Amino acid sequence: MRVFTHPNDESQYEEDSWGCPPKVVPNVVFKMRVFDSGQEGPNPYKWSHVSSMDLFANKTVVIFSLPGAFTPTCSTYQLPGFEENFNTFQLKGIDEIYCISVNDAFVMNAWAKAQNISNIKMIPDGSAEFTRAMNMEVQKDNLGFGARSWRYAAVVNNGWITHLFVERDKTENATEDPYEYTAPEYILEKL
Repeated sequence: MRVFTHPNDESQYEEDSWGCPPKVVPNVVFKMRVFDSGQEGPNPYKWSHVSSMDLFANKTVVIFSLPGAFTPTCSTYQLPGFEENFNTFQLKGIDEIYCISVNDAFVMNAWAKAQNISNIKMIPDGSAEFTRAMNMEVQKDNLGFGARSWRYAAVVNNGWITHLFVERDKTENATEDPYEYTAPEYILEKL
């Protein structure tokens, strides 16, 4: 796995170090709300349990994870940037792009609607199970958020993590929200 982060942080993501994420995506089941044409009313969605295998098998995917839906950097730059660059990612061999956040399915769907997202799949990690298994869970109690994801991205090929992008200074209750290594433009340069 190739790791891209601030030079001061590289050692914590080396193989067998405390901060190293797994080599394959964690095996979890996501609780999602999916559109159901048979449903009537203002909320035509039903619950669906989707496994990591369902999401990552037999394809190349970019995942990006962020502290929370509707937050400034995530809404102004990161999510719209991936949406705008979707076709360019496809030209680089990426089949799908997933946005993962420690939010519930209702929040993720509302955020996608508010941002006019049509190409990015929104993956709710409401209990932070995937985030924790990726070794990217941090506390953001200083902002009233509780457990959240550190900002990171990865390229996943058939479940195997081939590239990892992590923002600098991963720490509990960080006062800054760095955004450089997980920008879609930066990731495209490295593919």
